[in-house]
Amino acid sequence: MTEIKILRLGVREYSSVFETMKLLQKRRISDDISDTLIFVTHPEVVTIGPKARREGVIVDDYATFQTDRGGGITWHGPGQLVVYPIIKWEGEFQSVRKVIRLLEDWTIAAFSECGIESYRDEAMQGVWVDEHKICSIGLSFLRWVSRHGMSININTPETRVEELSGCGMQKGIHTCLHKLGHRFDLDGSEIDTFRIERALISTCEDILGRAPSEILENDSEALA
Repeated sequence: MTEIKILRLGVREYSSVFETMKLLQKRRISDDISDTLIFVTHPEVVTIGPKARREGVIVDDYATFQTDRGGGITWHGPGQLVVYPIIKWEGEFQSVRKVIRLLEDWTIAAFSECGIESYRDEAMQGVWVDEHKICSIGLSFLRWVSRHGMSININTPETRVEELSGCGMQKGIHTCLHKLGHRFDLDGSEIDTFRIERALISTCEDILGRAPSEILENDSEALA
């Protein structure tokens, strides 16, 4: 079984993690490091991908960052867990579609562990709960090593996610688990970023085929 390291960055500015991802991707390409999962929460920012730029999407009243992942606009902020898989994909998974479906399956399995029924929508990538989009996925690849990843809305503030529209999605389609009433897991524990992180780690081996090993707490450890 292939091992994968876990890198926990806590709360970190998007721009900082953007640079860390690029460095880790280069190191994974050259096999200087093993596959790595980054878990992080960003201060509020809306990242604008190439699709949104082509469509002329304008985002008002939010800090923004021009990014290079696939997709349109994505909100990041408190109450959201962001997962960046720096993984070297091989064999049948040298396919963008198959990698995205695998990440969807992984999120669905983690939600199921918490007692949340979720599903994919064949018309748009990501994971949905109760007809709302909870998990967004956007990736970038270089030599089949992935960068960027997925954002999972758990307990986001006020209506900051819901007020965004663009790339064919109406306001209110994106929301978070708590606003849909999913606040506690099957054991009565609160569903927060730590609970979803634990669920992703516990389902990683079965879904991604990679066994979580070393847990790192900052990027200097990962880059050492």
